[in-house]
Amino acid sequence: MGLTGGMGAGKSTVSKLLADHGAVIVDSDRIAREVVEPGTPGLASLVDAFGPEILHDDGNLDRAALAAKAFGSDDARKQLNSITHPLIGKRTAELIESAPADAIVVQDIPLLVEGGLAPLFNLVIVVWVDAEERVRRLMQYREIAEDDARARIAAQATDDQRRAVADVWLDNSGPVGSLDDEVGRLWDERLVPFERNVREGNVAAPARVVVPANPEWPRQAQRLIARLWVLAGEKAAAIHHVGPTALGDDAIDVIDLTITVADNSSSEALSQSLAAGGFPRADGVRRHGSADPGRPARLQMS
Repeated sequence: MGLTGGMGAGKSTVSKLLADHGAVIVDSDRIAREVVEPGTPGLASLVDAFGPEILHDDGNLDRAALAAKAFGSDDARKQLNSITHPLIGKRTAELIESAPADAIVVQDIPLLVEGGLAPLFNLVIVVWVDAEERVRRLMQYREIAEDDARARIAAQATDDQRRAVADVWLDNSGPVGSLDDEVGRLWDERLVPFERNVREGNVAAPARVVVPANPEWPRQAQRLIARLWVLAGEKAAAIHHVGPTALGDDAIDVIDLTITVADNSSSEALSQSLAAGGFPRADGVRRHGSADPGRPARLQMS
């Protein structure tokens, strides 16, 4: 699962709530600090690249000094990224691999949307608060100047960009504690059964009730298609949204998709990739379905 939200939206609050329920939290900001602590190869590489001036007297990284050097040019920024990104990726993979087999792993990534990472996750949770309220909170609780707060928010993804990738949209505009019950229901009714379905190879069955056409169906389908392309890679030639939810008719609330296999020899490998990525095999030849009880989907390979 991926967790994100704009600066000041309360993502850390939701992360803590999920951890309290039992989630394994992989915090990208914490990892980014960890890999450049004193004595690490990461910090040594940064000093080699940017000089000892990026260190405080106590040997810790002076982030402001590093930023002044690393963001002065495209080449310097690329050099910084070439040092830190592999270390962050390696540590992230280690934490995920060390989690129990039945763990619900939540990756806390502030710039998930900006980095185009949403398709890599089988569920994306976005924590939202109106921009003006976020400015107020940043000024009050983090003592950030108003102009600085507005500039930082403006540099991040827009609400529309976040909404486009959000499977779960948590409105954190209320008072402290107002999300507790909602996160609890999310955990019990969606995250826990989702993990169990993936692990046991079960498809989440849609309710057999016709509902009014939902204008969100096309956007939901596009999110699924983006994930399927990540899972399928070159094993798929095309992926399409089909059926009543694609036509905008009243229908059973299930997204129907077709996956055209690149060649017959790829079909079994594709099936295995789909099952491992949250789309277990269903009844029938070359049929799969979503393990997510919050977004039922049916896939037909052809």
